[in-house]
Amino acid sequence: MSGGDMAKPLLGHRNMEGDPGITPAAGRTIGVLGSGDFARSLAIRLVCSGFKVVVGSRNPKRKASLFPSAAEVTFQAEAVKKTDVIFVAVFREHYSTLCDLADVLAGKILVDVSNNIEINHHKESNAEYLASLFPACTVVKGFNVVSAWTLQSGARDGNKQVLICSNNQEAKRTVAEIAQVMGFTPVDMGCMSSACEIENIPLRLLPAWKIPIFLALGLFLCFFTYNLVRQVIHPYIREQKNKFYKIPVEVVNTTLPCVAYVMLSLVYLPGVLAACSQLYYGTKYRRFPDWLDQWLQHRKQIGLLSFFCAALHAVYSLCLPMRRSHRYQLIETAVKQAVEKKMNIWVEEEVWRMEIYISVGIIALGLLSLLAITSLPSIANSLNWREFSFIQSTLGFIALVISTLHTLTYGWSRAFDENQYKFYLPPTYTLTLLVPCTVILAKVIFNLPCIQQRLLRIRRGWEKGRYVKFVLPSATGEYSSGETSSNV
Repeated sequence: MSGGDMAKPLLGHRNMEGDPGITPAAGRTIGVLGSGDFARSLAIRLVCSGFKVVVGSRNPKRKASLFPSAAEVTFQAEAVKKTDVIFVAVFREHYSTLCDLADVLAGKILVDVSNNIEINHHKESNAEYLASLFPACTVVKGFNVVSAWTLQSGARDGNKQVLICSNNQEAKRTVAEIAQVMGFTPVDMGCMSSACEIENIPLRLLPAWKIPIFLALGLFLCFFTYNLVRQVIHPYIREQKNKFYKIPVEVVNTTLPCVAYVMLSLVYLPGVLAACSQLYYGTKYRRFPDWLDQWLQHRKQIGLLSFFCAALHAVYSLCLPMRRSHRYQLIETAVKQAVEKKMNIWVEEEVWRMEIYISVGIIALGLLSLLAITSLPSIANSLNWREFSFIQSTLGFIALVISTLHTLTYGWSRAFDENQYKFYLPPTYTLTLLVPCTVILAKVIFNLPCIQQRLLRIRRGWEKGRYVKFVLPSATGEYSSGETSSNV
């Protein structure tokens, strides 16, 4: 998290739900200027919430059939005269067409619901531009983060938050009342200078997922290239065998578990680094570096991507016997055994290895599924903090340990076979073990009583080098005060 973000107060965005000053506003008349998809959805939701709706259109006769029968569709000037709160559901480039209504709009509340086509497309926000065109009106920015579909289906099928900002507190309160009656949760974002930030929110494409996605793609490309060299390039150069057919399925299926395994370990590695930092400095009040802070904030997304890669690996593995190349290899092996008159090819060690490998892998995938499900907001909200922490932390670490066992049973004794070192490159699974084993070893060390107690004290406010006062009895029986370092 950047220093600028840390400077913002945590309570700056005030949730207005449950505010005793907000009273029900159902029954009042609300105006809507515009006849597009959003205006129609807004009119439907307002009518269903008990409001009287007046829609202003330049061609009311043609557009009347698009709106609910309970809504009055009339000319814009007539609609403006009948209400004091008006939703401006037109694009920014059409604001100038409303200038003829400036005298009628004077003193009214205009709710700007528009968005731009690009982030920071204009120097000023749409709401600020609307306020400059109509200085006699009070402009409130709101409802732009709510989709037309959410308005029609109700808040239960979409994000309930409605972000609101304005320079007028009473106008914000009025719009908050309307949003609350419609079933949404109004969130006070401050003054009009926040309008630009609010308008950029719907335009951002998965802002919290960019770093995890790039991380997953980077790991995938690295492991894919490594496996390509070992499984395809090496036999082509050394043995003149064409195994490029392995690229679409086998190489990808060998790469996916590597990415999933390393990504899962990266979920718990920043916690280890944070604990090391707290133990080293002896305090929890020292800020983490920005890169570690960002890493800690993206653990959920990294974990979900780990589950996604693991699920793909399971599907790819189930499809391996369906490939024609696999059938050819089975027939070829059977013919060779018949020619060599081998009647018994049962290898007890390999059978047990595969049985354990598959069983442990299924358990690991099941635990990852549980972690992914409890990451969903609807599920997480039904858990208390201890339950959520137990699943995400304790069961998550168990999933990492079981995934390590899955990897070790896959490798078995191959790490000691010199034929496995293609171009002197070690088997892929040995590389994936580095980070997870480091995390597991660190977790074991932190659970030692001496380390665990010190870390617990630090997280409860104890600081190394801080002086605390104490009181001791003197030789005469009187008490004298002194001070000592808290790390003694």
